[in-house]
Amino acid sequence: MLKYLQIMAKNLTLAIPLAMLAGLAFGLTPVAGSLKVLILPLTFLMVYPMMVTLRLGSLLEKGDAKAQVLAQVINFMIIPFVAFGLGQVFFAGKPYYAMGLLLAALLPTSGMTISWTGFAGGNLGAAVKMTVLGLILGSLATPFFVQWLMGASVPVDLRSVFSQILYIVFLPMLAGQLTRSYLLKKHGKPAFQKEWAPRFPPFSTLGVIGIVFVAMALKSQQLLAHPMELLNLLPPLLALYGINFVLSTVAARLFLSRGDAIALVYGTVMRNLSIALALSMNAFGSAGSEAALVVALAYVIQVQSAAWYVKYTDRLFGKAAADAPALAAVAEQSAR
Repeated sequence: MLKYLQIMAKNLTLAIPLAMLAGLAFGLTPVAGSLKVLILPLTFLMVYPMMVTLRLGSLLEKGDAKAQVLAQVINFMIIPFVAFGLGQVFFAGKPYYAMGLLLAALLPTSGMTISWTGFAGGNLGAAVKMTVLGLILGSLATPFFVQWLMGASVPVDLRSVFSQILYIVFLPMLAGQLTRSYLLKKHGKPAFQKEWAPRFPPFSTLGVIGIVFVAMALKSQQLLAHPMELLNLLPPLLALYGINFVLSTVAARLFLSRGDAIALVYGTVMRNLSIALALSMNAFGSAGSEAALVVALAYVIQVQSAAWYVKYTDRLFGKAAADAPALAAVAEQSAR
């Protein structure tokens, strides 16, 4: 089973659309509504595995301060407002679609940040630190941003959003860190990195696919009644990622060395879509499936754009160091 999950994880651009189509078809059956009971277990399956491979101790490491500050400025002082503006333009009268776009923008960095930074020969240590810091800051800031920016058009129960963040992020983080500590103590660091850490991320992918399937099934009848609605979600997502890539690339080239520059780009453009997806489905009732559709489509754009950006990295930032393949190998172990 693990082998098939790993294949699925490496082919998200195909797996996500297939899950969406399957959910669309299943949504026509009389039992589609019963899928709601799967949301919480799928959420845990999606978030917990990525927490096992997260190294919180990286926050204590020194260096790359300029890159870290720039990343958080872009992540929390610029991109959320870009997403909010795009939502108002493209999703006027459809606040939950705008909410999905905002949630994707509010939760920066994932294991993909580490992976793609490694593939491009960037500063892997800076990427790990951005991932941990972005996850913690994003989780704490999201309820306030949602209340501030979307509270006028979407009913936002701040206490409910905070409780969902607790269940979706911090409890799995605690469980994941306890698991990590136990495995490191029992098997040692080399065995953990080589044998155990790679086993967890594919299960996170299974949770992602499951949540996408459920979100599509719950919205199936509405989408089939208005088939162009799904295509209308793409332009604002393409605009958000396009603006993010351009802004981060310009800032990286102006202020940072090659390694830190690459980490900055992937530390700001790669969003933690798993948590955004979980929050969409858990914090806003049945209407949250609309927000989840936007996040699900963001997966396709994010993975594809990251792969293309690697191809142009040398043109933008110069040639990679000779040890880039080693960095990529480490990145594979830290994926998701």
